Amino acid sequence: MAESVGILAYGSLIENPGDEIASAIIDRREVMTPFKVEFARTSRERAGAPTLVPVTEGGASVRAMLLVLNVSEQEATDRLYRREINQVGSDKRYQRPDRPGPNTVVVRRLENFEGVDVALYTEIAANISNLSAEKLATFAIKSARELGRRDGISYLIDARSADIVTPLTTAYEEEIKRQSEAGDLEAVRRKAHGEEQK
Repeated sequence: MAESVGILAYGSLIENPGDEIASAIIDRREVMTPFKVEFARTSRERAGAPTLVPVTEGGASVRAMLLVLNVSEQEATDRLYRREINQVGSDKRYQRPDRPGPNTVVVRRLENFEGVDVALYTEIAANISNLSAEKLATFAIKSARELGRRDGISYLIDARSADIVTPLTTAYEEEIKRQSEAGDLEAVRRKAHGEEQK
């Protein structure tokens, strides 16, 4: 009997898994991360926007989604890796690094997790030192001025809608509104994008 495989999604992967993963999903299960995460990494693909990554200091176990797939562990690993490096649809295969660097995407595995034999998730190093709500807000607002939908404000809105809450989430949100002089995150996003107020 083939072993069951899932992907543990705790950030943008929940709502935007990419076509390769989405086409293989046969079940979704609400779970909690067995590790702590925080908005502790700036993403180059998001113009420096803060993103959620596993952390060893601070952070919290947060709500997540276990995406159960109908493919093998190797295929799930490759699809997850391609999604994380923005090469969905390519023939790129995951090779486990001997010495992961600060920007290396590492695919980790959990055995016997929430009803599946193997659950996969990605890990990439935190790169924001001296984390604070003020610093995160500055990064998020800057990214929103440079990007469309993949900016830090939109990322935080999506995290909030998925009920993902870390120790810094509330202060981070309030600091964004304070710096932008706006009443809510959607207003901040529209303002940063230069959209007319309705």
